Amino acid sequence: MASQRIFQLGLRRAAAPGLRVQPAGRMVQRRLAATEHASQNQAAEILAKQRIARPVSPHLSIYKPQITSVASSLNRITGITLSGALYIFGIAYLAAPYTGWHLETQSMVAAVAAWPMAVKMGVKAFFAFPFFFHSLNGVRHLAWDVGVGFKNQQVIRSGWAVVALTAVGSIYYTFIG
Repeated sequence: MASQRIFQLGLRRAAAPGLRVQPAGRMVQRRLAATEHASQNQAAEILAKQRIARPVSPHLSIYKPQITSVASSLNRITGITLSGALYIFGIAYLAAPYTGWHLETQSMVAAVAAWPMAVKMGVKAFFAFPFFFHSLNGVRHLAWDVGVGFKNQQVIRSGWAVVALTAVGSIYYTFIG
């Protein structure tokens, strides 16, 4: 057994002359680096020059947009849109008795009934698209949480299915519902 181990180590040394064996028998590659002694100020200057020459972290501009990245971003944006609208309305509803606003159901129905049809459809579309997308993409994420649909083709298909169902549901709700 020991002779086999010694033979293997010998072969490794012959194959890679830059490697050396540690006392414990592990192979370690030696890398010779040119170093120089520098004062604290010189070291700070070198570091500053290196930081300037360093590439910036990868950003959105270098990546090709894919359905997964776009859907993830849109899911966050639609969640913020919906929750922001809910918070704003909730705060306004709570502040209404103190400010003199009339946000009770009868007043809201009468106000919306007085709007032109194009404004009504615009407001419905503004809330329908984020609602349907966030809901359907949430179902997609719940499926992923139980381990369903993780293959690349399934992820791409489910992403485009969410987009298509969002368009159909939102258009139906905006114009018919």
